[in-house]
Amino acid sequence: QVQLVESGGDLVQPGESLRLSCKASGGFFSDATVDWYRQAPGKERDLVANIRPGHMTDYADAVKGRFTISRDNGKTTVYLQMNSLKPEDTAVYYCHLKVYGLEFWGQGTQVTVAS
Repeated sequence: QVQLVESGGDLVQPGESLRLSCKASGGFFSDATVDWYRQAPGKERDLVANIRPGHMTDYADAVKGRFTISRDNGKTTVYLQMNSLKPEDTAVYYCHLKVYGLEFWGQGTQVTVAS
């Protein structure tokens, strides 16, 4: 069983930055693919960024050039650095981990971007 704990969500103004963290417990972290998703009120949960075991990454078009996903296997943690935040980035951000055919979700962390 893998437990995921997200942190770092906050209320910020447009143009500011935040760094989200997703700390995983359990083994096999270095073999896992980890995604960040987000869900705004009344909308579907959308993929934001993805990092694979070889540190290859993908991003949604809406965040390319502003967000950076990274991982520290020694700390079993994935980060999402979010720069130049916009009001439309407001959402609950969820960490999602996939390893050996299993999937796990975190509880989410709220990011609010408002003046």
